Amino acid sequence: MILSRRKTLALIGGGSLLAATGAAGFAITRTPKDAVAPWAAAGQYTDPRKRALSYAILAPNPHNMQPWIVDLDTPDQATLYVDTDRLLPHTDPFSRQIVIGLGCFLELLALSAAQDGYRVHFDLFPEGTEADSLDRRPVAIARFVPDTSLAEPDLFAQILHRRSVKEPYDTARPVSDEVLATLRKSVRATTGVETTNDTARVAQLRDLTANAFLKEFETPSAYRESVDLFRIGHREVNANPDGLDFSGPMFEALHLTGLFTREGSLDRAGYSYTSAVQMVQDVARTGMAYIWQVTATNTRNDQIAAGRDWVRLNLAATAMGLDVQPISQALQEYPEMAAWYDAVHLQLAPDGGTVQMLGRLGYGPSVGHSPRWPLEAKIRNG
Repeated sequence: MILSRRKTLALIGGGSLLAATGAAGFAITRTPKDAVAPWAAAGQYTDPRKRALSYAILAPNPHNMQPWIVDLDTPDQATLYVDTDRLLPHTDPFSRQIVIGLGCFLELLALSAAQDGYRVHFDLFPEGTEADSLDRRPVAIARFVPDTSLAEPDLFAQILHRRSVKEPYDTARPVSDEVLATLRKSVRATTGVETTNDTARVAQLRDLTANAFLKEFETPSAYRESVDLFRIGHREVNANPDGLDFSGPMFEALHLTGLFTREGSLDRAGYSYTSAVQMVQDVARTGMAYIWQVTATNTRNDQIAAGRDWVRLNLAATAMGLDVQPISQALQEYPEMAAWYDAVHLQLAPDGGTVQMLGRLGYGPSVGHSPRWPLEAKIRNG
């Protein structure tokens, strides 16, 4: 039987978990209400730019870093910058995945503005950019122009329901060819999108992605980068609604008893570490189908386009009740991952190009909202 991450860590606690729930029941039943409040606040602004931005901040992004800063100094315009303090130098050394997350942000901005009667024209990297680093130059200037012809209500309606489901998927429930075909039609054809539910190919990708997860765990700098971003319990999540969320009764109890801590997670001989390794590999092996994006080149504009299409795919999947998990460890570009990077490109881009995103598809359990910083924390001059 494959356990979810919450059930796996609950087993680590054993009797101590029960003791903690009895001793601190109030604390462990608290949920991080402040951290998920931006989902309810979406659309509750009079300025159309802020209304659109209140949906854009809900975009998927690597390690939930939310690396966006928006300047509203110019009327009818929003200028997007990357917060360079929120990069991932070890797991994403060239910030390719960060830029993809910014592309997701821009697409939700465009979808939300269109629903409100505006077309958004994007001037990408107007002051230039580097291929292997990001700096404080603008990522995009977004100009809002009245236009009622661009609304996509079916996709827009899914923004508040979209999730990246990292739990096990139902291995008795296949993903049909018809569902995959509908999914592929949701993109703007700016990136090449392919899917598979072929049994043999799915088995190969399950193994490849599970082993890439293991390599990330085994790479000290990459793994430490993730552990440093653990937010354990509702107090930590409310105080820092970014990074990797471990809230809810199980995690609160395990933390109270000292059974789940950042320090303990770094002990490679400890049960917390070995159980987590087994858990993520087991979850990876529940993929029922896969989707990936390939671009012929790997420019910053390509990465933005990949992000814009990725979030459209995620929204289209949500509309069909299909779950998606980005599972792109093999696409990370640090030296220790090179063998898996080459292997995934050999499988998914044999004719060349860059695989920008790889996702696991299937039908999983319902999960809650991811924490977010409020819009006001991401705006300057507004």
